[in-house]
Amino acid sequence: MTDTARKTAVVLVSGGLDSATTLAIARREGYTSHALSFDYSQRHRYELGAARRVAEAMGAACHRVVKIDLSASGGFGRSALTDEIAVPTGGENTGGIPPTYVPARNTIFLSLALGYAEVIGSFDIFIGVNAVDYSGYPDCREEFVKAFEAVANLATAAADRDRGRFTIHAPLMWLTKAQIIRRGVQMGVDYSLTHSCYDPAEDGAACGRCDSCRLRAAGFRSAGLPDPTRYARSGNR
Repeated sequence: MTDTARKTAVVLVSGGLDSATTLAIARREGYTSHALSFDYSQRHRYELGAARRVAEAMGAACHRVVKIDLSASGGFGRSALTDEIAVPTGGENTGGIPPTYVPARNTIFLSLALGYAEVIGSFDIFIGVNAVDYSGYPDCREEFVKAFEAVANLATAAADRDRGRFTIHAPLMWLTKAQIIRRGVQMGVDYSLTHSCYDPAEDGAACGRCDSCRLRAAGFRSAGLPDPTRYARSGNR
């Protein structure tokens, strides 16, 4: 495997602070990053503009947006992020899987990232999943990441022909949101470019009440840093 292939990575970039930090880490580790985002019929498509801004600011070699339909109209659905299901705003943490879970989303995203990586000759995929300050999604766990990596090295011609071994990098897995933010700031991430809200206003202003907004705001408070988020209402900031 050539040095160019070894240092080229596909980085999943949603436009949120976690993926922005992950892209910065990939750059810090010397990878030429191919940013990959998804228009999956999410109600909060404003994040795609944030993904573009982040990819440009962090020097990604390119930024691709793949369009798929994971909503009910596309034959999938059953998520508050894709369909007319209320986004929770009470900050409850019952230990269950919230209605903002999109069925098999990270499995689908990583599968497409894997195909893209194989085409461009990369064996490294970065994803900003986290198992500490997160919403309880089963596809954000370390066990899932390890299992997908094993699948990647069984299901591809590149691995089967011993051209290389795929690695799924999840550098934020065991960091708190505050630790993620501090690390990103150290690497020059401009979090004012990012977007985290599940239920933004038409102009993209964050609601300040959904689970993602609450986790983000709490992270900045714990990090002792100002929150650059633009809010539509007072919310929980």
